[in-house]
Amino acid sequence: MDMHSITPIAAFDVEKGKATAIGGGPLDLNASQGYRWIHINSQDEALRPWAKEHLPDIAARALWQSETRPRCERLDDGLILNLRGVNLNPESDPEDMVSLRMWITEHAIVSARIRKVWALDSIRKSAEAGAAPETAGKFLAELTYGLTSRIETVSLGLEEQTDELEEAIAEGRRIPTGKLGDIRQAVIKMRRFINPQREAISMLATLENWIIAPDELALLRETANRTRRIVEELDATRDRLSALRDHIDADRAHALSRNSYVLSVVAAIFLPLGFLTGLFGVNVAGMPGTTAPSAFWVLAGVSAVGGLALFLIFKFAKWL
Repeated sequence: MDMHSITPIAAFDVEKGKATAIGGGPLDLNASQGYRWIHINSQDEALRPWAKEHLPDIAARALWQSETRPRCERLDDGLILNLRGVNLNPESDPEDMVSLRMWITEHAIVSARIRKVWALDSIRKSAEAGAAPETAGKFLAELTYGLTSRIETVSLGLEEQTDELEEAIAEGRRIPTGKLGDIRQAVIKMRRFINPQREAISMLATLENWIIAPDELALLRETANRTRRIVEELDATRDRLSALRDHIDADRAHALSRNSYVLSVVAAIFLPLGFLTGLFGVNVAGMPGTTAPSAFWVLAGVSAVGGLALFLIFKFAKWL
């Protein structure tokens, strides 16, 4: 299989902010001016031979790895960059984050993904309209900003759902079964990737002696700061959910203990009454009152008075 068989999702030559789509034919990483952006599906069978021909070996293997985590590593004159974005594809959970793998040099950007990354797709649509970030550094700044903005929106949504749960519990309303657990699981899954992404973007923002201009580095630092704030918000939301779970468990334990105590007191009241009625219920000779018409009512009255007396004793002893 040769490089002619690769079918990119998108391919553009960008010069001074003007994007020109690349037509058919072999795709290489040589741009006469500006930079070339090639966007590929990482499940494309032609990716491996094409990447081995045009990219360093480590960078090539990074594009098709099945499992990735955010990373930022310099390699020769280029950069390996893996990032994550929230999954905004139909019938998907946002916390099931999508992976984006990239190889960046001054004049080339190669990006690979399996599922659509909406922040990158926004850049693609702009490029199809003829406009794109002027440099590779601005491309990275715009991409990381878009990823972080969408992550922040989902994070704030989880925080608002936690607020609603707190209000419901404070008002004594029941919450849907499993709702708290679902939100907590979403927070944990997001934080798993957002924290290393914060480190990757922070590392990217420190590359002062590379292709990224000072103003672009400033934007990357701001994005790194926003990512750090998202991690802190996710940590706070996770802790609040844990506190809510502890509160719910404590309420349930208290209710169970209270119910068990009440049942024990009721049993203590009826135990002597049960003994009394059981004693007079034996069918043997010599039982008093067997011939007296009023014996039943006397026994019932004695039982009622005894039960009331036991109730008042428990009440006075503050057992009730």
